[in-house]
Amino acid sequence: MNRRDYLKHGLRGASALGLAAYLGAGWSQAAGAGLATSQAADWHMPDEGEPHAATWMAFGPSDEVWGQKLKSGAQANLALIARTISASEPVNMLVREEDYEHAARLCGNAVKLVVQPIDDLWMRDSGPVFVKNRQGGLAAVNFNFNGWGEKQDYDSDALVAGFVGQHAGVKMLDSTLVLEGGGIEVDGQGTAIITESCVLNPNRNPGVSKAQCEAELRRLLGLEKIIWLPGIAGHDITDGHTDFYARFCRPGVVVAGYETDPASAERAVTQRHLDILRKASDARGRALQVVTLPGPDSVRSQYENKDFAAGYINFYVCNGAVICPEFGDNKSDRNTKSILRELFPKRDIIQLNIDAIAAGGGGIHCTTQQQPA
Repeated sequence: MNRRDYLKHGLRGASALGLAAYLGAGWSQAAGAGLATSQAADWHMPDEGEPHAATWMAFGPSDEVWGQKLKSGAQANLALIARTISASEPVNMLVREEDYEHAARLCGNAVKLVVQPIDDLWMRDSGPVFVKNRQGGLAAVNFNFNGWGEKQDYDSDALVAGFVGQHAGVKMLDSTLVLEGGGIEVDGQGTAIITESCVLNPNRNPGVSKAQCEAELRRLLGLEKIIWLPGIAGHDITDGHTDFYARFCRPGVVVAGYETDPASAERAVTQRHLDILRKASDARGRALQVVTLPGPDSVRSQYENKDFAAGYINFYVCNGAVICPEFGDNKSDRNTKSILRELFPKRDIIQLNIDAIAAGGGGIHCTTQQQPA
């Protein structure tokens, strides 16, 4: 089964009372609007476009979750993404011991393989979120990955954030919030775009208010302003991650997805997102420039299914390049490349066929996690 045909479990997360009390302790919360007031944060999350020391990935599709055909295609896609990124920066790929030789054949010498038990391939979500301090020191935040709200087995992936941080040799920062990196989009200057459907979902953070969540994200990520998008809870396994809806290209400039099909469940919510973003300003008071990036009108048939994630927003910005998908719709693929070339004029725009990963409900950004330089 693919990423959206997930395994159901009972919620094992922290109690609402305990989590809310933890987050409320020691913070003076601004009433009504804005982030909670506190002493200036020691840490901040850099923009993805700032220089990287490395990219982390996971060679993780399994027969149980993906099925043999989709698993094989996803492994080939992962290796292609890793080899492409490795031309710009080092790539570290977590791999099960039993998959090591196969991964080595597909990835070649350009990718460093690191043996570690894993459940799946979504490093953006299971991996840590790296942050920096004013002195340039690096730390890794463990946001307690819980299988997107207990929807899929995650015993091994719950340990990935700590393992990656330890392997990178950086300080670990703990939080009682349950989040995934795909749900957080930042400009590196104190602004974030986050979906309520994911972060404020009781399957992750029961009883936690928006103000309490903002206070904790200010402490850990140095955020000064959060632009909240509604998202759609339950529509996919992530409950509507930000990185399929809106991305910062640079401070003040956002590229956002728009569903053109009036019959799609995404049509109304993407229109609502555009309305919110066009009226929003960032932490420094700049009105956002919003560029729309519609998905393709058609995709190749080999892996097409009802959960195929046919969106261009889930690109990855690495040193010197933007790695983005193409879906075989020549007009739409060319239009996307042209738009991204204008938005990232100093980077190569490299489009890849990642259809098997898209059939699993994700994209290039979902498979990667940057370690800042």
